[in-house]
Amino acid sequence: MDVQSCVKILNEWDIVAARQLGRNVARELGFGTVDQARITTAISELARNIYLYAGQGQICIEKLYQNGKSGLKIIAVDSGPGINDIRKVMEDGFSTSGGLGAGLPGVKRLMDEFSIDSNPGVGTDIRATKWLR
Repeated sequence: MDVQSCVKILNEWDIVAARQLGRNVARELGFGTVDQARITTAISELARNIYLYAGQGQICIEKLYQNGKSGLKIIAVDSGPGINDIRKVMEDGFSTSGGLGAGLPGVKRLMDEFSIDSNPGVGTDIRATKWLR
């Protein structure tokens, strides 16, 4: 059974709420402090992208139970402008905001599984999963 909780991202405080939700769920599932930090960092990046580029969207945290393993899935969804060139945004160092460019490639490195689906003018759906070791 998968259990999901969501936070709407409308302002910067919602980024904090999404991080707290993710950390709490990770702790409940038994993730150690290092993996909790990885998960909350990934959530921060995804929520900030929603806030900066789409204006609004949501972060959902889903508890996973598959084949005797427990995990946590982050689902970041928005109806913003979408991403024109996914390959470009997945390059290390690429930034449209003037940031460090750790962004989505950093999220991919922090998590065990990562997928991105984006359509210009429609929005973006990013899913990232961390499995309990």
